[in-house]
This record gives sequence, structure tokens and C-alpha cells, in this order.
Amino acid sequence: MSDLEDTNSAMTSGTKYPFRRTIADAPLIAAATGRRPAHRPVWFMRQAGRSLPEYREVRAGIGMLESCFNPELVCEITMQPVRRHKVDAAILFSDIVVPLKAAGIDLDIVAGVGPVVANPVRTIADVAALPRLRPEQVGAVSEAVSLLTRELGDTPLIGFAGAPFTLASYLVEGGPSRNHERTKALMHSDPKTWHALLGTIADTTIAFLQAQLHAGVDAIQLFDSWAGTLSLAEYRTFVLPHSERVLAEVADAGVPRIHFGVGTGELLGVMGEVGADVVGVDWRIPLDEAARRVGPGKALQGNLDPAVLFAGADAVEREVRRIAAEADRALAAGATGHIFNLGHGVLPDTDPGVLTAVVELVHSL
Repeated sequence: MSDLEDTNSAMTSGTKYPFRRTIADAPLIAAATGRRPAHRPVWFMRQAGRSLPEYREVRAGIGMLESCFNPELVCEITMQPVRRHKVDAAILFSDIVVPLKAAGIDLDIVAGVGPVVANPVRTIADVAALPRLRPEQVGAVSEAVSLLTRELGDTPLIGFAGAPFTLASYLVEGGPSRNHERTKALMHSDPKTWHALLGTIADTTIAFLQAQLHAGVDAIQLFDSWAGTLSLAEYRTFVLPHSERVLAEVADAGVPRIHFGVGTGELLGVMGEVGADVVGVDWRIPLDEAARRVGPGKALQGNLDPAVLFAGADAVEREVRRIAAEADRALAAGATGHIFNLGHGVLPDTDPGVLTAVVELVHSL
């Protein structure tokens, strides 16, 4: 049966996610699902973006959020690193605040600052007033996914969303924060409002991921960028139930689920309980130690320090080989697969040629 026939059959049978491609043998999908890939897969967080001159050219004069709601532009930007670097996955060009903006929350991404929210959320009345996301409000994103799955061939497309805690931190603080003092004050002083807020955001995150899955993404990643600011007790009490619900609600799509946070080395054990198939690891923790903390039965993703890409070819090669060796030890210790990546996103001034060389080296190992 052809892919088109598969799709038509799924649509007529009422399948929830009808546009699923058959690319189970793609190295990233194989590594994420406990099978042996043809080669070690590699992609880079923030690969579709600021480090590429072709990206800066097509984005000239176009705001970030405006770009995220332009299907043709999203398709082009998402494809750029696949064409240039030959990475093993594309990741949808978007931003974690896109579903909040689409739902009607008054926010903008300010250059040099980040997401800025006009009316911060700090009371139960503020939570009750938050708009809910409807699938048609992210129709442009779904259209971009449809364009990409036709362009990508056998290369998987990763969709993504921000985890409830990280999105909540922006809404409560009103923008980026170094210490998250208002966020932590709310969670500790008013747990009822806190859980109501994260429950509402989880609903939006689920709706956003389901829209991407329905359009045909091949994997999803849940980013909890600021989870590393939390203690283990805080994470388990105030965050885990909501992230767990998000991943559980998209489990029936049958695609790999990746979970990643920055500075979360001390949280890896509990993050392994959230329900992801793959746990992302930043550069602070060796992959073999990460495997011990996460526990067996999960694949790992990571974890080259993005700053090392500025250190010259010899240093980059040495670090890539070290990480590959740590990953091999992690596999021997019970990890089910390894996806090579950075320990956080590509930095804006990174030489694209270095990224291409990393892909070639990883594929050769």
C-alpha cells in the first residue's frame, strides 16, 4: 500500500491522526524507539535559525511571530538546515509562545529581550480569563507541517511545544526572568491558583501538539527551558503532573516523544518518569551518568556544549568523539538509543560549516 493509500485509508476509518508517514526506518525514529539505526542520528536544537545566512536573508524585515504564522516561510526556514547540513531530522520553525499568541494572549517577542506579556497572570481571576486554544487558530502551523512532510521525503519532522512550567513562568513574570521569584512565590503561596494555571496551559499545549500531530509531524519534543531553576521537590509537586498529562494525551499518536530541559541534571531521574521515550541531556552531565539517573528503557539525546563549536576543529572532533563514547557506555548500561545533539540550542554566531562537519563526523562514527 502506498503512503497516499495509507493516508486515505486512515482518513476514511476515522483515525485521530490520519497523515502519519511510514518512515520507521529513519535513523532518528529507530534510535528513539529502541531499534538499531543505520547510523547514529544527529540534529541540532535551533538548527533552523540565526546561524544561517539564508535564514537572515528570508527573515529580513519580518517579525518573529509574523514569520511563525507564514506557512511558506516556516517551510523554507525549516528546510534550510536539512539542505545545508544533511541532518537526520527537521524541527518545525516556531516558538514556544506561538500557541499562547494564537489563543489571543497579548504578547510579543521583543528583539534582545524575548517574550513579553502585556498582562501578567497572578490571580485565580487572571487564570479564569485566559483564552483557550482552538485548532483553527494554529491552522497556519498545520499548513506548514503539511508542506514540510511533502518536501522532506524520508527525513523526519519534529514538532514541539513549550512545557506548562516554562510557559507559566513567562505568563507570571511578564517576560524572561533570572530568578523566577514571582513564579516560585505563586506556586508556594497559592498552590490552587498555580495548578489551575498549569492545567489551563497544559490544555493549550496538548491542543497545539495534537494539531501538529494531526498534520503529520513524525516526533514531538516538549521543551521545559526553565525547569532547571527548580528543586527536585518543587518539580515533583508543581510540574511533573502537568507535563506528564501533556505527554500522556499525545501517546496515542504513536510517535517518539522527547523531553528536554536546561540545567536539569539533578532532575533527570524524575524527568524520566514524565512519560517521554527520549530524555534530552544538556552538556553538564555525561551521557553515561545521565543514563544511570534516568534509568533503563529510555533513549537519550545530546549533549555537545554549543560553545565548543567555537573552539576549533580539533577540539570539536575530540568532544564529539568523547560524547559518542559516553553514549556507547550509556547504551551498554540500559539506554535504548542515542540521538546526537547539542546540550542546548545553536548560538547565533556559530559557523554553519562547523555544524556540517559535526554531522559528517557523527555519521562516520
